[in-house]
Amino acid sequence: MASEDVKTSESAVSTIVNLAEEAKLAREGVKTPSYAILSICKSLVAGGVAGGVSRTAVAPLERLKILLQVQNPHSIKYNGTVQGLKYIWRTEGFRGLFKGNGTNCARIVPNSAVKFFSYEQASKGILQLYQQHTGNEDAQLTPLLRLGAGACAGIIAMSATYPMDMVRGRLTVQTDKSPYQYRGMFHALSTVLREEGPRALYKGWLPSVIGVIPYVGLNFAVYESLKDWLIKARPFGLVEDSELSVTTRLACGAVAGTVGQTVAYPLDVIRRRMQMVGWKEASSVVTGDGKSKATIEYNGMIDAFRKTVRHEGFGALYKGLVPNSVKVVPSIAIAFVTYEVVKDVLGVEIRISD
Repeated sequence: MASEDVKTSESAVSTIVNLAEEAKLAREGVKTPSYAILSICKSLVAGGVAGGVSRTAVAPLERLKILLQVQNPHSIKYNGTVQGLKYIWRTEGFRGLFKGNGTNCARIVPNSAVKFFSYEQASKGILQLYQQHTGNEDAQLTPLLRLGAGACAGIIAMSATYPMDMVRGRLTVQTDKSPYQYRGMFHALSTVLREEGPRALYKGWLPSVIGVIPYVGLNFAVYESLKDWLIKARPFGLVEDSELSVTTRLACGAVAGTVGQTVAYPLDVIRRRMQMVGWKEASSVVTGDGKSKATIEYNGMIDAFRKTVRHEGFGALYKGLVPNSVKVVPSIAIAFVTYEVVKDVLGVEIRISD
């Protein structure tokens, strides 16, 4: 009995010592492994929720944008935002407006989770290097450094989820009258892999990566820099107690989304067109109807740019820009704010950037 009491006492003391040690580490700013893992999981969940909510909110505009980007110029079916949405509603019904959104969310949730988490980690790493280089421990990230961190996050997230983005584009383009129907994301992935080979899953990857550098980079850089400026300058009484309201943060996200998507949009058009190459039973939206039916072939990104501009003019690089602008502005704004709100709810202590 005595030995058991001694063991119990030793166990209790050991537990108290461990708890005291963890408390000491927390006070010193050192996170225990379990805390760090929990923090990472919460950050990933917040990013995933932000992506799913923001993309579903604008799913009809996302589908219309892709249809405008890839439709055959000799067989126009979608001519503008309002007409295009009405045409989809009339020919495919309510479900047609959200076609491909399930696949899109299956892609965007992990993409958004990885993107936000990668940005946090890249920001911390770049800030540490910058502070060491300048010898100033109080130095903060500059807009250019935020751009670099955002670019790193965009490349990592895009590369990790690109095959799903590729098949999502095809699922979004197909209609009820398409000669061949993909039954869903996994069926599309297996079909493309079987009929076109593994490289087909990364068609359009290069313009995507080149485009994601200014797009995601500018999104984060503009959003964070604008927030910092508003907090420091306090213009128009927008800041109270060093905190921005949800409305103000939404406005910051809207500005960031507008700048990023306008710069990167031509590369998005080229990416979509390259993704359609090799689709033997492509939708008539892509190939055209009747006498105008034509096969689309591009021998790389430069060739796609050249042929698009030569046959359709420079304006073709901005096809679908209007619905995309209407989509991106609220989508980016909702994503940033949802991410921050979910992190607050989950009790994550890390900001998007330090």
